Amino acid sequence: MMNKGFNTELYELEKIRFIIKDACGIDIGYAYDDLVFAEHGLFLIQFVDKAGTQFACWFNSEMPEMQEIKMYDSLTKTASLNNAVITYKGRFLMKQKVGSDEIEIEFVDI
Repeated sequence: MMNKGFNTELYELEKIRFIIKDACGIDIGYAYDDLVFAEHGLFLIQFVDKAGTQFACWFNSEMPEMQEIKMYDSLTKTASLNNAVITYKGRFLMKQKVGSDEIEIEFVDI
């Protein structure tokens, strides 16, 4: 029996956790579905494939550009050493929803 609407797909979370930790020295702060948030909301990674070889990356719009460039360079080098590719997709804004504990994320593509 199949459950419609229930996401049973699993992603290679440990692989991206290793890449983030090795490249930037930080851990995963939160993972939801195909999105992985780095600690402190510095950037987020999205799985493009289930095999864990293709990832998309967005940086927090509040991060200074030079820090973003250094982190992205380190992430792509470490990903390459682990048979993966991280593609820069742009920046994101994080806002708290009014009257709620939920956050809203707005992606700003390049």
